[in-house]
Amino acid sequence: MAAGLRLGPLLRHVDWESADRATIWVEADRPCTAEVRCEAPEAGGSTRTFQIEGHHYALIPVTGLTPDSSTAYEVLLDGRRVWPLPDAEFTAFPPSTIHTPPVGADGVRVTFGSCRWAAPPADEHDPIGPDALDALAARIAFAPAAERPDVLVLLGDQVYADATSEETREWLAARRDLSDPPGAEVADYEEYTRLYDESWLDPEVRWLLSTVPSVMIFDDHDVIDDWNTSAAWLAEMRATAWWRERLVSGLMSYWVYQHLGNLSPAELESDEVYAAVRETPDGTDALRAFAARADRDPASVRWSYRRDFGRTRLLMIDTRTGRVLDEDGRAMLNADEARWLREQALDGKADSATAGSYDHLLIGTSLPWLLPPAIHDAESWNATLCRGERGPRWARFAEDLRRRSDLEHWAAFPASFDELTRLIAEVGSGPGAPATVCVLSGDVHHAYVAEPVWPAGGPWQEGGPDARVLQLTCSPVHNAVHASVRLGFRFGWSRAGRRLGHALARHGRARRPIIDWERTSGPWFGNQLMTLALRGRAADLRLEQAQAFGNRAERRHADSAHTRIVTVDERYLSKDP
Repeated sequence: MAAGLRLGPLLRHVDWESADRATIWVEADRPCTAEVRCEAPEAGGSTRTFQIEGHHYALIPVTGLTPDSSTAYEVLLDGRRVWPLPDAEFTAFPPSTIHTPPVGADGVRVTFGSCRWAAPPADEHDPIGPDALDALAARIAFAPAAERPDVLVLLGDQVYADATSEETREWLAARRDLSDPPGAEVADYEEYTRLYDESWLDPEVRWLLSTVPSVMIFDDHDVIDDWNTSAAWLAEMRATAWWRERLVSGLMSYWVYQHLGNLSPAELESDEVYAAVRETPDGTDALRAFAARADRDPASVRWSYRRDFGRTRLLMIDTRTGRVLDEDGRAMLNADEARWLREQALDGKADSATAGSYDHLLIGTSLPWLLPPAIHDAESWNATLCRGERGPRWARFAEDLRRRSDLEHWAAFPASFDELTRLIAEVGSGPGAPATVCVLSGDVHHAYVAEPVWPAGGPWQEGGPDARVLQLTCSPVHNAVHASVRLGFRFGWSRAGRRLGHALARHGRARRPIIDWERTSGPWFGNQLMTLALRGRAADLRLEQAQAFGNRAERRHADSAHTRIVTVDERYLSKDP
């Protein structure tokens, strides 16, 4: 029987240095040779699939591309064309294409967001509103002249292992007894594959990911809510019979479905795990050993990565697996991870009046650095109580509250918050400083722009950094935003919220953060995406919200008027004259 395409293709890495290479991810239904053939005859590539837990994958290296061009491509398995699909629902979409930048490009469009719960089937009502990725796909597909992102940055919760859909719960129930832990949550690798199928087989999203490059990082729901929130939480999870398989399978599936595509062709060539998986008929044992080591010794594995898009640098940070959870020394990043972040941020920064190696620094962290002030103070208050500042009874109360209220952002790790703040100030100051330093985040199910206020006498130059520093938060892509969430976050930004936050901080004897900050735009609520347009030393920001209309079949024939566009009323420029 001929090999078939099970999932994909996903256009992952497009090279911005030589602008002549890319990688495309696919899942086949049996071992085969996966091939990409481009409209440009000299461009293409092929590779054999590798096997994990009975599934067959390939990350196809595409070479011979022409800089500053666009070429359509098709996917073949063992010489038989399997993409584009002949299905009627796909014939309305344009061909999947690879767009390459010009060598030395000085501009990039970055679209980002987080928290995408899989959309229901096309014939069902969607109670949480239209999917922002569906809306983006419709705009690009049916308005060819419209602007399109150069890269899609997905900041966590690409799948929800702990909040499965009704269809997935039925599938799980046919497989095992849901009265046994972990119940209707996923338990192993096969069940994780179901989540990716459900998410990425959505026709609009499937086409979008086939033609817009993407980078990704996990957050808690990719594995479990509150993942690594505290040492006590981790000890309780490790005492269960099901946790180890859940975590190892989660890391294995993340490596296959998300992490591999974040790597450049050069990084793939030197990746020992990738080589080990591919050199055997079945790479399951090699990948399982890697995931187990990542659990046992988080410092031995790096999920964070760097991408340079011309003169824009993206540093994507793992804020989940590398935490230090001891209450007396809590840190968002362990020492090695913090050192890596510092080295990558400062790499190429000029020490003279000449320009540095980048004009814009983007720091991707699924968890926001700057929260609504009342929530920041509540988290720092909670951290001091958990540490025992007010005694064991308050510590027990605070631990329970931390888990119930998800009090685990940068504010809950005060030393790490200060360290990141100082690094941003250092990177953004002095000769050769970038025009902007933007922290891209999601998680909190609303969108906003916040800007720090740099007090005199701090560990930075007088007047603060030369760069414009911004917290850009955008979430969710497709998820519920309950009325209580809206009310809570609006209150968190209010003056009354600030006063309450200060009172909590005083009660917990928590020290004040080393900076203050103000919300300059938002908050916005809904299914949404933000886009940064960076060119030279200028940066524009736009927020797009998905607007409900018709059913999915009607949406495929709609134009961009059905996506509501909210434009932030500022043009973010450098402070340079």
